[in-house]
Amino acid sequence: MNVLVIIVSYNFMPWIDRCLDSLRQSQLKADVMVIDNASADATVDTVRKRYPEVKLVVNKANLGFGRANNIGMKYALDHGYDGVLLLNEDAWVNPDVIGHLSSLAVRHPEYGILSPVHLTGSGKTLEHGFATYAHLQSTADLPDGEVVDAGFIDAAIWYLPMGSIRRVGMFAPLFYHYGEDKDYCNRMAFHGLKVGYVPSVFGFHDRENRKVTRSGRFRAEWVYMLSEYANVCYSLPKAFAMSVLATCKKVMQSLFRGHLRDACSFMAIAFRLLGKTGAVIRTRRDSVRTPACPS
Repeated sequence: MNVLVIIVSYNFMPWIDRCLDSLRQSQLKADVMVIDNASADATVDTVRKRYPEVKLVVNKANLGFGRANNIGMKYALDHGYDGVLLLNEDAWVNPDVIGHLSSLAVRHPEYGILSPVHLTGSGKTLEHGFATYAHLQSTADLPDGEVVDAGFIDAAIWYLPMGSIRRVGMFAPLFYHYGEDKDYCNRMAFHGLKVGYVPSVFGFHDRENRKVTRSGRFRAEWVYMLSEYANVCYSLPKAFAMSVLATCKKVMQSLFRGHLRDACSFMAIAFRLLGKTGAVIRTRRDSVRTPACPS
């Protein structure tokens, strides 16, 4: 299998060795492309000096997660790769991951996205987000079977066969950073492909020490509601109800509870969603008729 690993970097230095060294140790040797989003640290020089085998793309500005990944995905399409592994800069994989995922993708073409089990950076427990999406409490709960269905897994470690990308397209430019992966999973479902994880292989996502702030919580609310508005598995009226009207309901609930500040934040999200209506309609149309293209 001819696989391209795509890493979008922004101030990559805290994880650069763990991430790139894990790829050097892969049992299936894959090409690696780092797409740097205008890092302010030593990322670019370090990749050039310590990892000369890496294909390095240096952006002059931060393009965000989706648009930067689209550069690598288009390269993979143009150069005849069999699949791509999207790997977060703060993630790394065991040596058997790439080979196993790429082999299973051939045996299970119904899956458009395959992921390993996501552990924390320490490797001691399941990463919280993965555990939530997979409905697991611990590694002891991992089921048997080659592939397990999941409606959504965050894009920290995704394997995508090229046939899936040709069918579904690339990341929609509507999403700058966060929400791209949720939208992409929705589009996978619309195009008749499944998302799954492989319980026998493991990757690591080093984000257990991130603090949940109020601003982070409302950013998550915003991107989730935007992904619901763009969700092509819904009709447009239903998408409007699941996003704009659902946000208005949260405004009323916050007011009822006396949480005026939260009500104002939800109201701002509702107006922001309304302001994105034209872009959402274009994105929905493109996702249905023609795959989303890089911009």
